Order: sequence, then structure tokens, then C-alpha cells
Amino acid sequence: MPVGETSLANARQVFTQHLGMLRTSDAIRLGVHPRTLYALRDSGEVEQVARGFYRLSEKPALTNPDLVAVALRIPRAVICLISSLAHHGLTTDVPHTVDVALPGHAQIPKLGGIPLRVFWYSEPSFSAGVQSVSIDGVGVRIYSPEKSIADCFKYRNKIGLDVAVQALRTYRERTRKPDLKLISKFAGVDRVEKVMRPYLEAVL
Repeated sequence: MPVGETSLANARQVFTQHLGMLRTSDAIRLGVHPRTLYALRDSGEVEQVARGFYRLSEKPALTNPDLVAVALRIPRAVICLISSLAHHGLTTDVPHTVDVALPGHAQIPKLGGIPLRVFWYSEPSFSAGVQSVSIDGVGVRIYSPEKSIADCFKYRNKIGLDVAVQALRTYRERTRKPDLKLISKFAGVDRVEKVMRPYLEAVL
């Protein structure tokens, strides 16, 4: 049965009222029939951002679709390490995966085509230094620049000590008010104070 134009128009209005993006369950709760939603998808008027999430195709292209998809599908995850450095402009490396921190051994949902590199964080490191930033209207959990740098020293054997050292130097050079004491605090949380001390002293 074809979907009526009134139903399509109402569905478009619902999407527009919610910044152009909705979870499938929320769209249905707001009165959009599944058949109408799929008709909009099949016509190309809405696109699937992540499993169970749709947005109006007429909206500007997502600036970072991978981070948005991770935030939508894995709300507990925190963007970390190389991906976090890239967001904060602290590395010239181009991330080939999305680095995410998860607590313990949480189950990882499949994201369909987005390469994830998962790092298991224990407390208090997992909860320390988490910021919420808005990317394309979606709240994304990501570690602060200072926490990201400390984390890079902690995981230096996996990402390379040179990446961590360069991030620290770049932070010192580009940050208007670099907070090396805060980095030292997170080094304590990550238990890498002794490792980081000579590098912190070198950039003072």
C-alpha cells in the first residue's frame, strides 16, 4: 500500500522538529509509522546514520560521521587516544580506526563498516577527564586534551611513544593557557607519573 503524502509530510515535520535526526523508536513514538519511515528511506529523503538512527538527507553532510555513529550506537564509549588527539588538533596522524575507551569488558555492538579499536579502561581512569562535545548536533563523549596526552603515555607501547611526545609538545606550543599541572594530575590517575616526568620537565 503506497504511503500517503500527508503521512510523508507529517514525518518530514517530525524530523525537522528534532534537528533532522531521530532514533527509529523515537520516530515511531512521535507518530511516524514504520512504513512511512521506510518510504522516506527508500526515496532517499532520509539516510541511515547508524543502525536504528535516521537523519534528513537534505541536512549538511556530517563533519565526522564515524564519531557520530559511535556516540549514537555506543553511548558509554569515550573517544580516546589517536582519535581524541585528532579532534583536539594534537596530532598529524590520520586515524585509520576510531579509538574508543570502554569500562571493564563491556559488550561492543557492531557498527557496520566503522573500524573500531577498543581499549579497556579501569576506574578511576575511565571516568576522569571526560568532556561532552557537540558534533553535528550529537553529544560525543571524548577525553580532554590533557587526559588524552596522559593516556597516550599510558598506552605508548600500543600507539608509539613518539605520538605521545609529539602530542605533548604540540599542546604546549598551541594551547593558549597550557595546564601542565592538569596533565600531571591525569598522569597520576593513569599511574605514569615517572614515565611522563622527564617529558613534562623538557617542555616547561
